[in-house]
Amino acid sequence: MEGGLINNETDNKVKSYNKTKIAISLLNSLFIFLLLAYFVFSGLSKDFAIYINQLFDNAYLSLILFVSFILIVETIITFPLSLYSGFILEHKYNLSNQTFIQWLIENIKSFLLGFIIFLPILLAFYYIVRNYQSFWWFWIGVVIFIFTILLARLAPVIIFPLFYKFYPLENESLKNRIMNLCNKTKIQIKGIFTFNLSKETKKANAGFTGIGKSKRIIISDTLLNNFTEEEIEVVFAHELGHYIYHHIWIGMIISTILTFIGLYLVSIVYSKLIIYFQFNSIDDLAALPLLALLLSIYGIILLPLTNFISRMNERKADSFAIKLTNNFPAFKSTMLKLSELNLSDKSPNKIIEILFYSHPSINNRIKYIKEKFKIND
Repeated sequence: MEGGLINNETDNKVKSYNKTKIAISLLNSLFIFLLLAYFVFSGLSKDFAIYINQLFDNAYLSLILFVSFILIVETIITFPLSLYSGFILEHKYNLSNQTFIQWLIENIKSFLLGFIIFLPILLAFYYIVRNYQSFWWFWIGVVIFIFTILLARLAPVIIFPLFYKFYPLENESLKNRIMNLCNKTKIQIKGIFTFNLSKETKKANAGFTGIGKSKRIIISDTLLNNFTEEEIEVVFAHELGHYIYHHIWIGMIISTILTFIGLYLVSIVYSKLIIYFQFNSIDDLAALPLLALLLSIYGIILLPLTNFISRMNERKADSFAIKLTNNFPAFKSTMLKLSELNLSDKSPNKIIEILFYSHPSINNRIKYIKEKFKIND
């Protein structure tokens, strides 16, 4: 009886945490959507664009100031939600290892880095819109594709180290297990690294990152400290599955196709709404919040599809891990431990899972493997 009460309390705690995270994420998206809509429908976007253009003769300087202002306003409006979701809530559920100052510094760093990465895409976009107005959507798609390849190549060696310290895996026994898996699959991995995720959270994670010479497996120290070698072996086998099935490349290709489709559809609607809202042209600064609004709507519509593709890839990687290790008990214990450590909802509402989950829920992952391999336990 007592065990049942404890389990119920734990389940309620997990569900409360996940519902709150989803609710805050939705609120955050709603606030950004409303902010952009307000800029467009209130006429504030036009007024501010006129003011900015009076300050600078250079169109690109005007663009940077205009977009920076919107981003700063957006950050200020959504900061309370970010603070609650990223710091207060994580401490409430005993998941965070950060002080407030540490959390704030990491977020400022993320914002600045994101802006630095976003800036050349923004400038390229404005140049293309001003000079190739009929087919701007196509050339922007090309630019985004090139940046996607560059980020996938450079992120593991330049961007990630700005936030975490990476060390080559030193556990010889575990390294031998991992190398045996690599030999079985005839895969040469450039590096197997552990990183200090514990500086931020008690949650555990691992992943396959990079392309070309930068491809590597990264395993959080929280995973190494809380899981057995057999369980980490299964996690590694799962990540090898992503590599074997070319999920990084396939993901980039699908993302690129969807980006081209989205930009094309948005360009059609955008050109019509430019006339409706009486903007001067498609490269009018004042019209940019409208474009951002349309792209946001497309992203929201696309979310269930991209999550479906992601969940499908995760199931394939799970199946590969079982075929490679033949160790269902370790797979199951890994899933349950991850659920406990990360406070993942093992059995969320089906609609919530379809709409918002990029990974299948823990119970569904275990159930899928048991049915696929006809396992009774």
